[in-house]
Amino acid sequence: MSLSPTADAAEPSPAQNRWRTVTRRLFTKKAAQLSLAIILVGFLFALVPSLLAPHDPYAQELTLRLRPPAFMERGVPGYWLGTDQLGRDILSRIIYGARITLFVSIFAVLVSGVAGVAMGLIGGYYGGKADAVILRLIDIQLAFPLVLLVIAVVAVVGPSLTNLIIIMGLSGWPRFARVVRGSVLSVRNKEFVEAARAIGVKTPRIMLQHILPNVLSAVIVYASFDLARMILLEATLSFLGLGVQPPSPTWGGMISDGAKYMSLSWSVSLSPGIAIALLILAFNILGDELRDALDPQISDN
Repeated sequence: MSLSPTADAAEPSPAQNRWRTVTRRLFTKKAAQLSLAIILVGFLFALVPSLLAPHDPYAQELTLRLRPPAFMERGVPGYWLGTDQLGRDILSRIIYGARITLFVSIFAVLVSGVAGVAMGLIGGYYGGKADAVILRLIDIQLAFPLVLLVIAVVAVVGPSLTNLIIIMGLSGWPRFARVVRGSVLSVRNKEFVEAARAIGVKTPRIMLQHILPNVLSAVIVYASFDLARMILLEATLSFLGLGVQPPSPTWGGMISDGAKYMSLSWSVSLSPGIAIALLILAFNILGDELRDALDPQISDN
């Protein structure tokens, strides 16, 4: 008995079934739910800061400088995390600072991912001299300490937003390339790839339509971990004065400014530090849960 065209069209594809399984596995884990909630809050801060910030993050009021959080003695009502050395609301600056942190980190990961996936596909698929050259480039870049390399380049070309994204992005491509290359080596000689070659499918199409979807899971998992690394790197550069320049609020810059006043007001540095730690922890937990959810050998029970 044959199925009707309508029934065939309604039946989900294997890829759809797989991603439904991944979604079910991911959203049934409490750790994943908590991490996603923290990340969602961070994205809300970045997307609509003007709706969430209780005060203007640039407004200065020197009569309120270095006040503790509102729930403490000497705290000012409405300034829930206190004020900094210029009387600016710390909570509002954290909310606005999320936009720069996430914007720079996400686009840096995109640059790293695109460059690294392309190099990994080429090296893993073709092998030979192309693979050897790419591996040597990876070894050369990884030989330099990442933070020192980025600091040196930013110091030379200048700390603009565009430069920051490009430099941070290009600093991370070797790790993506290694992940993709290893996955491609295990896929390139599979039967479906050999069948595509046998019927005359061109190499770029084989790489993009047959190999890339099979290594995409590893890329997604690694990207979640790399986002956490980029957030920390952006905060480090801002702390050193090489990130986005004042008066734009950045979490690393807030920590740097507050370090001078720790004995007078701990909340100036501690509050953005907690924000950085929570967001990094959330992306790392999400990466762990994604890795488990995408593993076909792990059952749903």
